[in-house]
Amino acid sequence: MTFQAYSRARRLGTALRALRHGRKLDEVALDHGFESHNGFRDAFSRWFGAPPGRASRARRADCITFAAIESPLGPLGPLIAASVDEGVCLLEFNDRRMLEAQLARLRRLFDCPALHGDHLHLTQLRRELSDYFAGKRKSFDVPLHAPGSDFEHRVWRELQRIPCGETRSYVELGRAIGAPKAARAVGRANGMNRLALVIPCHRVIRDDGTVGGYGGGRWRKEWLLRLERQESVARQSALISPPTTSTATARKSRDRAATPAASARSTIRTTT
Repeated sequence: MTFQAYSRARRLGTALRALRHGRKLDEVALDHGFESHNGFRDAFSRWFGAPPGRASRARRADCITFAAIESPLGPLGPLIAASVDEGVCLLEFNDRRMLEAQLARLRRLFDCPALHGDHLHLTQLRRELSDYFAGKRKSFDVPLHAPGSDFEHRVWRELQRIPCGETRSYVELGRAIGAPKAARAVGRANGMNRLALVIPCHRVIRDDGTVGGYGGGRWRKEWLLRLERQESVARQSALISPPTTSTATARKSRDRAATPAASARSTIRTTT
């Protein structure tokens, strides 16, 4: 999600709150930087999936709350998290290409707007992520709410059973859920995970032992696996810079030869 998109979402969320407090539509549109009534209506409807009048009449409790969560190491980048009352429903790195589409899908799934703000589940998530990045936490206790198909839930539950510091291949994951010939379907379900880190899809590697791809970027996946093998955060700082075009070929060759080691055993426990 770009800075502009994030800022626009915040503005529209503030506008919705103003409408729910009884302010007039024209005043709200002008106060939030829109030059015309029609421009505000169009932007509002695209983001919330409903015109201002209908969205402002919806029950105030019916909303997805989202916010940015800073990571302790700047180059790793901030994350965008979202929650409903049942639990955290989104956690992604802010530069993931599909992030806005994922927020839009959540709005359709829950049939409610997404508003910038804070939530008790997001407060708990910030605290637990801080401990995780500091190497002090291997399991997450924050409630999760992850709508998906039965097959996706089977895959996601198995992901949560991979001990911190270990990895599994797609074939191994398929065998664990009783679908040994469904490696591709397992890969798709892995990619549909909207809860990075807490449902640890980064712990799945290729069958040949190489790291493989990751929606948040392979360099982040490598860093997370090193962190979970309890390498020092101080050493990680020197290794965290995103790859440049000039180093992409070298990284690809190194990835073919690298096989992540297994070490600490501690299972992530979550509620879905």
